[in-house]
Amino acid sequence: MTTKIWAASALLASGWAESVEISIDASGEIETIAPDTAYASGDRVEVLVPAIPNVHSHAHQRAMSGLGERAGNREDSFWTWRKVMYHYLERIQPEHLFHIAAQLYLEMLKAGYSCVGEFQYLHHDIDGQAYANRAEMSLQCLQAARSVGLGFTALPVLYRYGGFGGAPPLDGQKRFINQADGFVDIVKSLQQATAGDANAAVGIAPHSLRAINRELLSEVIGGLDDLAAIHIHIAEQTREVDDCLAWSGQRPVAWLLDNFDVERDWCLIHATHMDAAETRDMAASGCIAGLCPTTEANLGDGFFNAVDYLGHRGRWAIGSDSHISIDPVEELRWLEYGMRLQTRRRNVLASTTTTNTGRNLFDAALAGGAQACGRAIGSIEPGYRADLLALDSDHPRLYGRRQDDLIDSWIFSGNENLVRDVYIGGVKLIANGAHAKQDMIAQNYRATLDRLTG
Repeated sequence: MTTKIWAASALLASGWAESVEISIDASGEIETIAPDTAYASGDRVEVLVPAIPNVHSHAHQRAMSGLGERAGNREDSFWTWRKVMYHYLERIQPEHLFHIAAQLYLEMLKAGYSCVGEFQYLHHDIDGQAYANRAEMSLQCLQAARSVGLGFTALPVLYRYGGFGGAPPLDGQKRFINQADGFVDIVKSLQQATAGDANAAVGIAPHSLRAINRELLSEVIGGLDDLAAIHIHIAEQTREVDDCLAWSGQRPVAWLLDNFDVERDWCLIHATHMDAAETRDMAASGCIAGLCPTTEANLGDGFFNAVDYLGHRGRWAIGSDSHISIDPVEELRWLEYGMRLQTRRRNVLASTTTTNTGRNLFDAALAGGAQACGRAIGSIEPGYRADLLALDSDHPRLYGRRQDDLIDSWIFSGNENLVRDVYIGGVKLIANGAHAKQDMIAQNYRATLDRLTG
């Protein structure tokens, strides 16, 4: 069965087009695109653009958003926040994670995200024992994504050590820890669970250089086939850089590039603290910088050097990470604003080919997000998933705006959600800003929080 969507204006892979009829096949892929075509049948929208991939999520952290903002008795940092997070997750059971993730993924859909890269490391029960199915917690996230219709790239986390040089794990990390064979079992279980699912993919996520070593990661990569992507936290904090230097004599990005074949299938999350050589070499590798500006600001990480990285034609994508904001517009806006604050200039991340800053940011996040999620998404063209969103062009913030000016106004003119409808695989899941299951999902989420905090 073919589904049709007609848009008065649509942002295609080739650029803006008018009066566009899009035909979608039964599998959810775009079959044909016909610009300059009068409306005949199917859904009719005003402005249609690709939905945005979210490449970095820790679903369990959605339930503690805002709980790390009480000042302690000493200087607060990422490391003090991490203690709060470890304490919170000690009680989370599989059924809790399902309902937390379902609420989170619903919010992502409403905001215009098409897919989530779920960087999941709660592999074991509260005593640190493996579940009967080692992939239990990642499977809960997969089922939550399926329950709301969000695209999903599973990124189970490889975590073995508590610090550089093979330091023993902390007690708060007991739910994360795996040897190579146990971790490979998790990945293969997820690959089996997603076989034939056009809305899902499976990669891996070595947590960070402090949590693995070269031999462990090499063994894991060598024991797996058909990975959609490899993601890793890298150089998020200056202390992490200092500890890596003390351990290896190299900065984290430099060490990773020297010890592994970092190519297009890799996504380096944060990469906040790089020197000039690392910035150049990371960009040249073709990998993705996974940027999460709202979380990086919330945790006091620092500014990613987007100016120099983009100057070397580096590729990047966005994620919501700890979910203190679930809004791609805010991530894109604050990536640009961070550079404006640093350089004291405006429209810093525009380009010579795309002078509209919002459009330039949007295009890069789509292409980089699709690459990092290992899926054919992020573009309106035949053969790609029909993951699309319709903007509310009648809203006062967008009224009278067209094409690239409309994208700029969407990103830079306010905070209301201007996403009207969202299609995943051609299925309309968000209609006029609402999801059919939203009341039930919210009720289950509230009940879950009551159980966790009661």
